[in-house]
Amino acid sequence: MNNFVYETPTKVYFGKDEELKVGEIIAGYNPSKVLIHFGGKSAKESGLLDRVVSSLEKHNIRYVLLGGVVANPELSLVREGIALCQREGVDFILAVGGGSVMDSAKDIANGVANPDVDVWDFSLGKAAPQKTLRKGAILTLSAAGSEMSNSCVITNSETAEKRGYGSSFNRMDFAIENPELTYTVSPYQTACGAVDIAMHTIERYFCPGKDTYLTDSIAEAVIKSVMKAGKDCLANPRDYEARANMMWASSLAHNGLTQCGREFQLVVHQFEHEVSGMYPKIAHGAGLAAIWCSWARYVYKANIPRWLQYASNVWNVDIDFEHPEKTIEKAINMQEEYYVSIGMPINLRSLDVKEDSLEKLALNCSRNKTRKLLGDMTLGYDEILDIYKMAY
Repeated sequence: MNNFVYETPTKVYFGKDEELKVGEIIAGYNPSKVLIHFGGKSAKESGLLDRVVSSLEKHNIRYVLLGGVVANPELSLVREGIALCQREGVDFILAVGGGSVMDSAKDIANGVANPDVDVWDFSLGKAAPQKTLRKGAILTLSAAGSEMSNSCVITNSETAEKRGYGSSFNRMDFAIENPELTYTVSPYQTACGAVDIAMHTIERYFCPGKDTYLTDSIAEAVIKSVMKAGKDCLANPRDYEARANMMWASSLAHNGLTQCGREFQLVVHQFEHEVSGMYPKIAHGAGLAAIWCSWARYVYKANIPRWLQYASNVWNVDIDFEHPEKTIEKAINMQEEYYVSIGMPINLRSLDVKEDSLEKLALNCSRNKTRKLLGDMTLGYDEILDIYKMAY
């Protein structure tokens, strides 16, 4: 087991009606003014935004609103939010929504607190935040895990680049998680969420590392639990226990718990970020489902024992020691069948990605042939292009 630092500073308020406490919670931070950041019409039509505003007003907390966050949060709205906060004297950000809203809120908080740095430089790795504003979240979509992660992913629509960066300053001070707020999430977005949550842990599971059987057991439980919860949510959108397990899995899958003792990079996420950066209408979870099985088939021979463990412990496949590759291929096929069963794509063509985009995607993912992706098999430009072609 490798050395590691495990940090989970986010305080979670989990359960029914917990969002009604938001004014009391934020009052404890003594803010001058709060930015309530949200997406589109659902926050208003559901009445959630009104409940949030009412709770803040009850505690005499001043606020300003900024909506308009889209599925792949855009740099242009981040810049608008930074300017708004500077004009209004905002010193606390409240994200009301899913991962896109939370990531946009994180970037705004970092941009306001570091005014001498171009906020896009954080995404490009040219600079790192030195401080941030206080921030919290009310989660309305179980997927990205941004409510407890140190990650922030932003899209620059002018350059078609989607970039993520990690920082301890990206951690939320608190997260309110009421599973009932996800009852109205569409079946497609529910399925995308199940893919993304599981993938946050599956990708960690296949990062280099040894002797992590405790971390492995936690990871396997998260993966199996969210795949079951996803199916149960699709069968009955108002199944509280399924929604609750899916929401808690979202947080655990991306707060660092399932990587302890192992190296870390979300490799398939790197592939997908280029796809949805170039094609912003593609949902992140759908893009992951379209790519993962091709990646798995390409790399598994580099660590047969690890993949046999995954096949046995996650998919309950009996190991054929004489033909181990058959065991692994059966597990990958089962995962592919799971994606089909919940309405997810299993290739890029079905997402209307153009075949002539593949070389550009590989160039972007490899940073013009200067970057290799982590794993038992390291992936440079040629390997990345091969996988895009397989996924097509």
